[in-house]
Amino acid sequence: MPLSVLDLSPVPTGTRPSQALHETLELARTTEAAGYHRFWLAEHHNIPSVVSSSPEVMIAAVAAVTSTIRVGSGGIMLPNHSPLKVAEWFRVLGGLYPDRIDLGLGRAPGTDQRTALALRRGREALGADDFTEQYAELRAYAEGFPAGHPFAPISAQPDDIPLPPVWILGSSTYGGQAAAILGTGFAYAGHFGTLDPAGVISSYKNAFQPSAEQVEPHAILALAAIVAETEERAQELALANALSMLRLRSGRPGPLPSPEEAAAYPWSEGERAAVEEWTGLVSVGTPDQVAADLGRRANKAGADELIITTSIHDPAERRHSYTLLANAWDLKPR
Repeated sequence: MPLSVLDLSPVPTGTRPSQALHETLELARTTEAAGYHRFWLAEHHNIPSVVSSSPEVMIAAVAAVTSTIRVGSGGIMLPNHSPLKVAEWFRVLGGLYPDRIDLGLGRAPGTDQRTALALRRGREALGADDFTEQYAELRAYAEGFPAGHPFAPISAQPDDIPLPPVWILGSSTYGGQAAAILGTGFAYAGHFGTLDPAGVISSYKNAFQPSAEQVEPHAILALAAIVAETEERAQELALANALSMLRLRSGRPGPLPSPEEAAAYPWSEGERAAVEEWTGLVSVGTPDQVAADLGRRANKAGADELIITTSIHDPAERRHSYTLLANAWDLKPR
């Protein structure tokens, strides 16, 4: 089963946020060499712990420092953008890096409601439920609008480049249903989604309608993993990740804490109980332990591919986590 990377450019405490962008490039080089299949960049806004605010820019940067790994968005939050602009971004990327670009699309804002309002420029747009209409417009810039459509004279340049393969992301049943109807790949956010991935993926595959772009369903399961040489160290890293999630969920977001910060934090019983549910979504342990857990979860869900996100304070230790997992997964180094 292919193994891929989902990166959010995490910001560790004590570092400049912009440094996280450079660490993403280092991670891309490392994971390409280790044999990972894809490297996807997320879209989030106004979250101090991550700087993945411009996946379209980072895709170009990652593709420029790699040569074989597929690079894409995980994803572009389509309601935040004009479909025309998305078509232009990804035709340009496809022209620069042929046969290496993926276009993952989501419908969530990737942020809080105030920031979403600033992105979408109006309360009507904030409350609109028109993802399928936006997607149809996006495709029409590549395939043509019906005769008489007001946008028919508009060309998304460069118009000799097709749109890259499209994936629809989701953390609920909606994403899978949309991907099935539209005939695209589907990626389920199992690293934070609360639904049973098996049910969501099964519904997607059973309802899949072949399209000109994709004739068979393909489901990617996103999972969180933290791998270390010893189980003790992996648990220390996981506790820091849990503290980061606690702060985010309680309205106190900040940079990714170190294991030392997490160990010194005065955890209340209520806080420890609150993070148990989230930490249960993360595969934590030695390489063999995590590989076995990920394999079990992928097989149970009926996934065709896994995409892994890892949040660790030390960038070198984060890269090492991916390398350890690649070796345990028996990926073939490039």
